[in-house]
Amino acid sequence: MTLTVRRRALASVTAAALVAGGAAGFGLTQPATPAYAQALPKSPITAPEHPPGSFADVVDKVKPGVVAVKVKLDDSADDDEDGSGGQNLQQVPPQLREFFKRFGQGGPGGGSGGRGMPQQRGERGAVGSGFIISGDGYVVTNNHVVDHAKTVQVTLDDNRTLDAKVIGKDAKTDIALLKITEAGSYPYVQFGKGAPRVGDWVVAIGNPFGLGGTVTAGIVSARGRDIGAGPYDDFLQIDAPINKGNSGGPTFNVNGEVVGVNTAIASPSGGSVGLAFAIPAETVQAVVDQLRTDGKVVRGYLGVQVQPVTKDIADGLGLDKAKGALVDHAESGTPAAKAGLKSGDVIESVNGAPVNDARDLSRRIAGLRPGTEVKLAYLRNGKSDTATVELGVLPSDGKMASRGGDSFQGGQPRLGLSLAPAGDVGLGDEGVAVMDVDPDGPAAAKGIAQGDVILDVAGTSVSKPSDVQTQIRAAESNGRKAVLMRVKSAKGQTRFVAVALTKKEG
Repeated sequence: MTLTVRRRALASVTAAALVAGGAAGFGLTQPATPAYAQALPKSPITAPEHPPGSFADVVDKVKPGVVAVKVKLDDSADDDEDGSGGQNLQQVPPQLREFFKRFGQGGPGGGSGGRGMPQQRGERGAVGSGFIISGDGYVVTNNHVVDHAKTVQVTLDDNRTLDAKVIGKDAKTDIALLKITEAGSYPYVQFGKGAPRVGDWVVAIGNPFGLGGTVTAGIVSARGRDIGAGPYDDFLQIDAPINKGNSGGPTFNVNGEVVGVNTAIASPSGGSVGLAFAIPAETVQAVVDQLRTDGKVVRGYLGVQVQPVTKDIADGLGLDKAKGALVDHAESGTPAAKAGLKSGDVIESVNGAPVNDARDLSRRIAGLRPGTEVKLAYLRNGKSDTATVELGVLPSDGKMASRGGDSFQGGQPRLGLSLAPAGDVGLGDEGVAVMDVDPDGPAAAKGIAQGDVILDVAGTSVSKPSDVQTQIRAAESNGRKAVLMRVKSAKGQTRFVAVALTKKEG
């Protein structure tokens, strides 16, 4: 049930061969086929920066700022949780779902999975990694490492183990900020000033299997990965070996700057196979700044329901490319509605930055603070226009359950819905509003969509997400295979929907 973070060792021989051997021959001799020749540059490709002969200098510089994180879990954590913050495998694409597990897994039977890290019988815990970002002892790690934490300790590179407290957490990006409670001056690392490129060398340092202080290296394999872990996925994919316990640890560039926080891996075996995912440093910085100041993250809110522009939709709208976010409707009274956005508009850019799809728009808006003024470029009936919008506060913050359905944990049935009281989001005085839908979940299969309002479940009226959770669990305990819900659509039509109850995987 959970996500994991892992990474793969680099193929240095192959990389060296491409740089040393392949580059020298580019465009110098007559290739076998004319088609191949046309794809090559006219002069040899030069490699201004060869792979370093050793990463030792980088490691010496940054290793003192990396810590191991050890957590004792409170009673609210289910037996199959490891502080994962409610993220679950139902959100992962089906072809990858069975390969994803969380890092830092703890508890009886789960443990750290590592040698030299025996757990006391009857004590549940989690282990992970983190890194110090300031001299007074602020530490960044993953939310899923410290979620449900009763106590938190960090072990420094000099083997000191110190108590720490959780300053704030953000489940949507899986980032948490800790503070070492003992006053002192601590070694710390810095975030990178720019995003890495695909092919750049990176070094990961962390606490795999509880071993602590472990260094691995690889390259950035891809950027902008969406693995279905949360609403704002924008991961770096890296191939340095990452394993259990690396979760929350840093990925450095060759200058010793943090470019990402290791969070998840894809693995058929539970070990590193070269598919690891890290949260980009720019995302981490934005979240950490708010956690440090306010203890929570408040996101900007536009107030539109949007969907991707498919090729068919682009053809129907007369667009050249299937890009942008199509407005289904603007919620009444929201910043978007006040700015005049309407159903059928295609949002093309935010403050001049192109919007690729609906998810990209959500990420961009959520990355801005409420009150920020943004300029939206959009198409309406084939004509370009702009709107200036002052962002509101995302209603889900503090009110909506995490994506995946009111956090049905521990093998409880789930619907694949994120919910909030309808009154809190301006959708009426009764019922529970559907804020987000897992496209692979059972509710989506029955046509339940964003903007719908659940009025009652199993014949009982509901007014908050926990009411839905209670009725779902009651139906499951009674042996029901499905639950009947009365749902009002965004257009005001009411219908009954029978939704199958499924067990959460993991």
